Amino acid sequence: MRVLVTTDSVGGVWTHVLDLARGLRRCGVDVVLATMGAPLSTEQRADARCAGLAALYESRLALEWMNEPWADVDTAGDWLLEIANSESVDVVHSNSFAHGTLDWGRPVVVAGHSCVVSWWRAVHGQDPPRAWDEYRRRVGAGLRTADAVVAPSAAMLHELERAWGVSGVVIHNGSSAPEVARDKEPFVLAAGRLWDPAKGLDLLDRAARKLGWPVLAAGDGATASSVRTLGRLSRPELAGLRERAGIFVAPARYEPFGLGILEAARASCALVLTDIPSLRELWSGAAVFVRPDDPTMLHDRLAELIADHDTRVRLGRAARMRDRRYRVARMARAYCALYARIAGIRAEVAA
Repeated sequence: MRVLVTTDSVGGVWTHVLDLARGLRRCGVDVVLATMGAPLSTEQRADARCAGLAALYESRLALEWMNEPWADVDTAGDWLLEIANSESVDVVHSNSFAHGTLDWGRPVVVAGHSCVVSWWRAVHGQDPPRAWDEYRRRVGAGLRTADAVVAPSAAMLHELERAWGVSGVVIHNGSSAPEVARDKEPFVLAAGRLWDPAKGLDLLDRAARKLGWPVLAAGDGATASSVRTLGRLSRPELAGLRERAGIFVAPARYEPFGLGILEAARASCALVLTDIPSLRELWSGAAVFVRPDDPTMLHDRLAELIADHDTRVRLGRAARMRDRRYRVARMARAYCALYARIAGIRAEVAA
């Protein structure tokens, strides 16, 4: 089987699709990867070479959640159709929504890793304004046209069902980050798109005041007063920090899966997470949970863990055991089965 996978190059989906490509290759599936959003960095190109891709196509075309993207989205549609035909792919796996409507002539999986409507509801407590109407129209059409819709958690699938009236299946993400158990150092780590209010840096900044350990945050685009922000780090740099950090904290208001949390679990970090449906679903029993938007509670739980070495060790072990549910091989097998199922359905209908 040969699959065209589309991805953005500006977020966690990039890491996800490379891990998926590695897993699919072991299952005998060739992956043709097409990227949008921003030029690939030198590090990303090196990672792509190591993923065993059948082919890699790059573009700078805007993504559907960006400002005034629709001319680029349409251009990307024509470009992707050309790739699918020239590469003779059997299945299309789109990690954006709007391209689900294209006349692919082959089965289409649309994966929903996040969406503006559910993000807006989580962050602002209401639906997005009228400026997002074209996004709503195109995303809804793409989801309803797809042969299959996938979400990385039951909580995210529920959000897609609630926002768009579609049904789908859950396939948990996996991670190829190394499983590490080593002596930890006295600091707290957070990581993600720090400019995104969904990630809760503002909550962490308030909670970090007068903690006994320094709090470090890796990621783009924000400053803080009590948290030491590190900017964007390379994958090896961030992996090294995870391996050393005594506690990993994710104060998210919205997190459909949380690949960074999974990578921290594989590094045996004690996890402190906000009690939102997706994180409770994935990590209940293997993390400390705090109420969203409660900096006092977050401060207190972090302080308690800082003072309790044995509990940190126990939580780190529990996180590392839980992460075994979220393996690349399991993810790849589930996608292979889905591709085969929808291809079979298409063949029966054509016959």
